[in-house]
Amino acid sequence: MQISNTRYEFFAGKRVIVTGGVGSVGKEIVKQLLNLDVATVRVIDNDENGLFEMEQAYLQHKSVEFYHCDICDEHEMMRTFSDMEYCFHAAALKHVPSCERNPFGAVNVNVIGSETVIRAALHNGLRKVLFTSSDKAVNPTNVMGTSKLLSERVFTAANFLRAQHHRTTFSCTRFGNVAGSRGSVIPLFCNQIASGGPITLTDDRMSRFVMPLRDAASLVTDSIIHAHGGEVFITKMPVLKIHDLARRIIDRVAPLYGRQAKDIHISTIGSRPGEKFWEELSTDEESRRLLEEERFLVVLPALASEAQRERYKYKELNFQKSDLIYHSDRVPPMTAIEIDTFLDLPGVLPPAVSELERSYPTRAERA
Repeated sequence: MQISNTRYEFFAGKRVIVTGGVGSVGKEIVKQLLNLDVATVRVIDNDENGLFEMEQAYLQHKSVEFYHCDICDEHEMMRTFSDMEYCFHAAALKHVPSCERNPFGAVNVNVIGSETVIRAALHNGLRKVLFTSSDKAVNPTNVMGTSKLLSERVFTAANFLRAQHHRTTFSCTRFGNVAGSRGSVIPLFCNQIASGGPITLTDDRMSRFVMPLRDAASLVTDSIIHAHGGEVFITKMPVLKIHDLARRIIDRVAPLYGRQAKDIHISTIGSRPGEKFWEELSTDEESRRLLEEERFLVVLPALASEAQRERYKYKELNFQKSDLIYHSDRVPPMTAIEIDTFLDLPGVLPPAVSELERSYPTRAERA
């Protein structure tokens, strides 16, 4: 992926902290930051084994620091945020069923943890903090989405309630599903095929926004460059039907494990508590204060007056006013060919499946 001069100029020599840096998105953000000549990347996470493995992988990178820290521990957050300039806040509980079963934990990590991030950033005088939110925060129907929505609101409010001597600005970025990330549907489907099936599908009608991990992290890093504070950057993403994805993965992956695609069945198990048939990335209310360009939508802060919103100018982004309501059931889904092309992108299929493909005849040869 080509890196723009703007990204180099912004991040070169900067000190950046990434919460949840061992998670899929956090880890990719760290990887990309190290290509931008940053002075320091500080990774914090409460996954001790994950931190150890990641530290071993980056032994040659002297600009990376690793800290075992829970974002709900305010004392440790104050310590680890010291001497930092920018923060990507990616630590969260993100699985819908788990948060439904453990609502107090979801509130503690996603809401109280975000408050702790804000306090640590203000205390240490960071310049910008970007909160990574989710499409499930829009018109939420579950605990996870509701906790992410409240976190968005806390970040926006913190931007406008900060004392005059604090320079920190707080913004959010909102995106859909990240293909190939831990716990996502593509690795699940591949594991089910490897075991002989069936593939479990909650409902044939499900549609989802989806994007490769590399692209999602790239747009997150771009968001912090342009953020003024209080706004929500929405990453534009393609849409697919989960049933269509399942069929294409079966056709592609089953032969790699010596199985016939026709022998891998799809079992519809019913939607889980709080699960939507579609996803949303913006609301009707937000459409009144929305700007749009090729890669992003940006929701201007509701707390800003019309005069204040005029100050929200974004260099190198050709934003136009928009009234789009970004809904996965209103966007044409990927065709079978487009899904195949999507699965070819780096990092979308699990590494084990990609390795099998490299030693297997091409699709054209198999045909």
